[in-house]
Amino acid sequence: MASLGLTTQINTSAVEFPVARPRRRQNCGGFSKNRVGFRVFAQADAEPDLSVTVNGLNMPNPFVIGSGPPGTNYTVMKRAFDEGWGAVIAKTVSLDAAKVVNVTPRYARLRAGVNGSAAKGQIIGWQNIELISDRPLETMLKEFKQLKEEYPDRILIASIMEEYNKAAWEELIDRVEQTGVDALEINFSCPHGMPERKMGAAVGQDCALLEEVCGWINAKATVPVWAKMTPNITDITEPARVSLQAGCEGIAAINTIMSVMGINLDTLRPEPCVEGYSTPGGYSSKAVHPIALAKVMSIARMMKNEFGDKDYSLSAIGGVETGGDAAEFILLGANTVQVCTGVMMHGYGLVKKLCSELQDFMKKHNFSSIEDFRGASLDYFTTHMDLVRRQQEAIRERKAIKKGLQSDKDWTGDGFVKETESMVSN
Repeated sequence: MASLGLTTQINTSAVEFPVARPRRRQNCGGFSKNRVGFRVFAQADAEPDLSVTVNGLNMPNPFVIGSGPPGTNYTVMKRAFDEGWGAVIAKTVSLDAAKVVNVTPRYARLRAGVNGSAAKGQIIGWQNIELISDRPLETMLKEFKQLKEEYPDRILIASIMEEYNKAAWEELIDRVEQTGVDALEINFSCPHGMPERKMGAAVGQDCALLEEVCGWINAKATVPVWAKMTPNITDITEPARVSLQAGCEGIAAINTIMSVMGINLDTLRPEPCVEGYSTPGGYSSKAVHPIALAKVMSIARMMKNEFGDKDYSLSAIGGVETGGDAAEFILLGANTVQVCTGVMMHGYGLVKKLCSELQDFMKKHNFSSIEDFRGASLDYFTTHMDLVRRQQEAIRERKAIKKGLQSDKDWTGDGFVKETESMVSN
């Protein structure tokens, strides 16, 4: 993937971005090949280039607002663009918002604590029982159109979800695309709410159903399509593979992890507590980051091994709050990195910190672009049996080159001084 040659400033709101309207299925953000070496800066003081091109979409940086509250209306999505986020994925919409009824409170936090006292500890986990957008589709469509008119050079992605109904999917896609959105992310992964309507994870966990629905979607869509994966499954590579085979241009992973946040030991009621009751919800934030890394690694290896010659993209999600968190995902092969809960905790200005920290990482290793290191760590994962073999081989090699005498019988008169030196440690 070629660099766009943009000069990315930390204050990205002042940067002029190139207009990017991809043609149908133009895939310029393919999975990177294995790299043995890396490019270094042509100039010692050059700033690393954070721009990326994914499925024909030009972004000033790889940081994307993940679908959820940070993309729930015009006001907040405009704020995201103004702050400099690379792209925005709106909160998931469906045809009939009247069927979506949220409750409150709908969030619960997990804090790090000592001896069970976590009242003032760092937030490490976040649970939500929030549903998709409860705003009328017409309202959301009007705001998508307004955003694209005001920010024609910025990337707006619609997240969509529908019932198991081909005509409904086709109508939703047609109406959303008419607003001028740049791509579609398909919510095959919401872990709670409306599974009885065969929506969200109910589709993502059933590969036969997923293949059929992806077929409907990709036959209708005229912009790039990303399939968002659920981690609540034994092998996440299976639905990812099916989605790509059925015509999707990219994979997004992971959505939240099904969880019960905890029980209040004073009231004996679960959290978040609504009229004394609760329901399992989606777990996110820092604590899910290692799980997300493992899932993204599995998908990336599958994509490289089975679709290496295809230009598919991977958008990583899960516990990103620092530039280092993002770098880990990119080192595993991700093209972009989504942030949702992080914005809810730290605000839209977080993107400036993410960009700065990612550039610091790149400077440290002399990387001049995202492509210089994307996927660089992927080949260092192997099986346990291979680890055993590698370690045994390394032990044999170390013994073979071991310096110094093994026994008193090995001393010689002619080489006595050198033999002595061979066993000195300093």
